[in-house]
Amino acid sequence: MDREQNPQETCPEGRLSSPTKQQDGRPVVDPSTYIPYFFAAINNALSRGASRIYLEKFNIGIVEWRVVSMLAIEPRIPAQRICEVISLDKAATSRALRQLQQNDYLGFKSSERDPRRKIWWLNDRGYELHDNILRVALGREQNLIRGIDPENLEVFLNVMRKMRDNVVDLEN
Repeated sequence: MDREQNPQETCPEGRLSSPTKQQDGRPVVDPSTYIPYFFAAINNALSRGASRIYLEKFNIGIVEWRVVSMLAIEPRIPAQRICEVISLDKAATSRALRQLQQNDYLGFKSSERDPRRKIWWLNDRGYELHDNILRVALGREQNLIRGIDPENLEVFLNVMRKMRDNVVDLEN
């Protein structure tokens, strides 16, 4: 049986480069053109580096930073909202909130109807932590985009926004 694949099976219409290549007569992912690979590789490297730096300098990891950042963007929100916006699972969010609370970076108010449900916000110490990490994070972003033409960066951001919208369909 011929294992040669129809190009439309491996290369979506209108795409210039295929996400697959031939290996021993069968299609396999081509790491140089498969978009999810790039997302994973870049995100893993960024997260690993950020986590190491934030742990060394601020004694918190990348998950805690994401929670702090979200609470700066949208103060006085429940954990569920944090999970929803930054795509963290409930357990990771709960652990991060617990650690941040123990380190006195957060304020909270329990729901009158259900004391287990809390509304969270950054306290003054939490905003100080946020501001310090933000300076480091923005410096890392600047290094990441170094050498990229500003117009290309805007095109990339538009593409990323569209993919972020599309990823919702992949979750179902």
